[in-house]
Amino acid sequence: MNTLKTTACAAAALFAATLGANAQEPTRACIITKTDINPFFVKMKEGAEEKGRELGVEIMAYAGKIDGDHETQQQAMESCIAAGVKGILLVASDPKAIVAQVEQAQAQGILVIALDTPLEPADAADATFATDNYEAGRLIGAWARGTLGDAAQDAKVAMLNINASQPSVDVLRNQGFTEGFGIDPKDNTRIGDEDDPRIVGQDYTDGNEEGGRRAMEALFQRDPSINVVYTINEPAAAGAAEALRAFGRQEGVTIVSVDGGCPGVQNVADGVIGATSQQYPRKMAEMGIEAIAAFAKDGTRPQNTEGLSFTDTGVQLVTDKPVEGVPSITSAEGLKLCWG
Repeated sequence: MNTLKTTACAAAALFAATLGANAQEPTRACIITKTDINPFFVKMKEGAEEKGRELGVEIMAYAGKIDGDHETQQQAMESCIAAGVKGILLVASDPKAIVAQVEQAQAQGILVIALDTPLEPADAADATFATDNYEAGRLIGAWARGTLGDAAQDAKVAMLNINASQPSVDVLRNQGFTEGFGIDPKDNTRIGDEDDPRIVGQDYTDGNEEGGRRAMEALFQRDPSINVVYTINEPAAAGAAEALRAFGRQEGVTIVSVDGGCPGVQNVADGVIGATSQQYPRKMAEMGIEAIAAFAKDGTRPQNTEGLSFTDTGVQLVTDKPVEGVPSITSAEGLKLCWG
């Protein structure tokens, strides 16, 4: 009888110890960004890691080598699935090609949240936390049009995009800009089908400064009368500005962009960039980790912003030359909210 009692007590103690160990096992999550050098994605990672520490979520971080590096992101997805994470925050370089890995993760009960860049189709992700990228583009387009006034009808516009795969964030910003500027976007799900003679050309930057310089040089050589430059992000805008300085055209050309990082907002203050649409990457990542923590706790899933197919994390136009009818904040205000 004593032997049976002792055995039962030992079994109960072992069971309790096992339960305790399982209860203490941390929730794990991944964040996968396009690169680990763009300040936008650096701030995302920082936000995810800090929020993870606050909520007890262990963060695994991965990034592509360059913007457009789908293969590295694909491998990262596989690593996250193998690690048994509860959720993945993903900024996809190729929003179409990554869907197969997203579906594999979901089949394992993993919550997949797209950050910044919607997947294609968008509902392939369990949720999307992002800037309204079409609105971000529309704001800088409307500002550029208002700044030029009647001269906008004869503008020569250079369009500096990300890459040939046309990820959704690229298309949304580009097409938002064309609408805001008064150019018919034609099929607003793709770049480059516009027939407006004001568009000198479209080129790719890989979302970095070197790419922006290279693309600007190519388009300027095609038409030296360019006087409006749309750029996918502020690193590309900085490269474009450098190329224009080399051509002696730093004056008389209006550059607009999207991001709202501290270097970009400072470029607005310095007159290098005329206006930029500021977005909030840290907020995206923080909200994403909060959503994963809630999902891990009781299965709660994120809800979209009312009237939208995603959760809108906000956007504001930053300029020191406001245009009537286009809401904006100053560069001084933008510097209080910037990142990087």
